[in-house]
Amino acid sequence: MEHPVSKKGFIQINIVVKDIELAAKKWAELLGIEVPEIRINHLEGNEHYTYRGEPVSCDLKVCDIHMEGFVIELHQPIGGPSSFQEFIEKHGNGVHHLGFEVGDQRDAVIADLTKAGYDTNRTLGIYPGSSWTIVDSEDVLGVNLNIKPVR
Repeated sequence: MEHPVSKKGFIQINIVVKDIELAAKKWAELLGIEVPEIRINHLEGNEHYTYRGEPVSCDLKVCDIHMEGFVIELHQPIGGPSSFQEFIEKHGNGVHHLGFEVGDQRDAVIADLTKAGYDTNRTLGIYPGSSWTIVDSEDVLGVNLNIKPVR
């Protein structure tokens, strides 16, 4: 790749689960921390959120477990088509993606990944101050990628 992803940009591990309340409780027990807050994210299908190239709406239960230097992000899909719903139907609980912050190289990294044959249209989300692109790479890398300009 002309614009390789830096190891220093590693920011998250996303795990899709069928029961986020149980998973959050068990992670908290394992790490000796308070159970993290669980919130519901609604992703509205428009130019700011697409899945497989189409604007779709979906809902997710989400919580973040802050580690040293990265976040374990738990997602439970609860309605609507999404990369996370697709994953849980195919695999059950498991690691959905690894997230990388690439700064102003975002477009170049996505272009390199597209040129290398990865499907970069799996999911695109835009929110105030940043965006995220889920790259369909699980068949080759064993996990999808989340490429973000900034957290």
